[in-house]
Amino acid sequence: MTQGRNGITYAEAGVDIDAGNALVERIKPAAKRTARPGVAGGLGGFGALFDLKAAGFTDPVLVAATDGVGTKLRIAIDTGHVDGVGIDLVAMCVNDLVCQGAEPLFFLDYFATGKLETEIAARIIEGIAAGCEGSGCALIGGETAEMPGMYPPGDFDLAGFAVGAMERGTALPEGVAEGDVLLGLASDGVHSNGYSLVRKLVEMSGLNWESDCPFDDGDLGAALLIPTRLYVKPALEAVRAGGVHALAHITGGGLTENLPRVLPDGLGAGIDLSAWELPDVFKWMADVGGMAESELLKTFNCGIGMILVCDPAQADSLTARLAGSGETVHQIGTVTTQPGVQYRGVLL
Repeated sequence: MTQGRNGITYAEAGVDIDAGNALVERIKPAAKRTARPGVAGGLGGFGALFDLKAAGFTDPVLVAATDGVGTKLRIAIDTGHVDGVGIDLVAMCVNDLVCQGAEPLFFLDYFATGKLETEIAARIIEGIAAGCEGSGCALIGGETAEMPGMYPPGDFDLAGFAVGAMERGTALPEGVAEGDVLLGLASDGVHSNGYSLVRKLVEMSGLNWESDCPFDDGDLGAALLIPTRLYVKPALEAVRAGGVHALAHITGGGLTENLPRVLPDGLGAGIDLSAWELPDVFKWMADVGGMAESELLKTFNCGIGMILVCDPAQADSLTARLAGSGETVHQIGTVTTQPGVQYRGVLL
């Protein structure tokens, strides 16, 4: 081959192929730890293969979900605490999959940045691998896009794609009826929605990310970056035990908007707000912003990250099973014939 007269390289235009190759080699051990039955091949191909038969399915229906981490990334970028956002990325996808009754099988990520910093990218993707391990799915591929001029220095964005499966005829929701019991699983904090409001509230408070946290130990930025809880394994155990009619992942829209998504027409939910204690992070945000309880409930998870709609005859046994799996469980209400979500009691 002949050399171009100006000798310019792709690296001089801002894209370092060698750094991308180094990143792939760096993350291979993390991806390998997520291997599960059904995975065929490793990283580096043009596509990723998965064998449903080897994964134990007879007549599977595939379920797919995609999501991101949102403006929580702004805090991670500004503080340099990027290790947990990969877990957030996985959790936001796989917690949705399990609401359909599906078992997450594999995950792919999209990481975009202006200039690839191998160490930062590796920490993020190792967090993605940790999220995959925690939910029993394999990290089988992804894309790292270095796009100079598209992102300011140090900035990046993430998107995730999860695919799961279930045997035909087992999809949820199914059988939801008046009188079903609502089991609320505790969240680990704000999780990964509402962060545009979170950041506004921090600004109003006069604090910064390095300030002592007013509601927990350590600094404020670290407290707000606690990753989204992975509910997949205990939720699937509960589903397989029987008696679970539906699951609702409480993300953007809070309890008010997410629970009705799994209730049939003509049914609603009655929730007792005194059934659990509002976590301190939400009390602090409500105080700083003078937020109404209704605004909290339609914006944040308010301490309940997943709701299981259960047969009342099996609610106690499912509560015990979930608690045995490490979940904090609250019986927060029942399914009613009044559409929408009706609240009694108070959180604040």
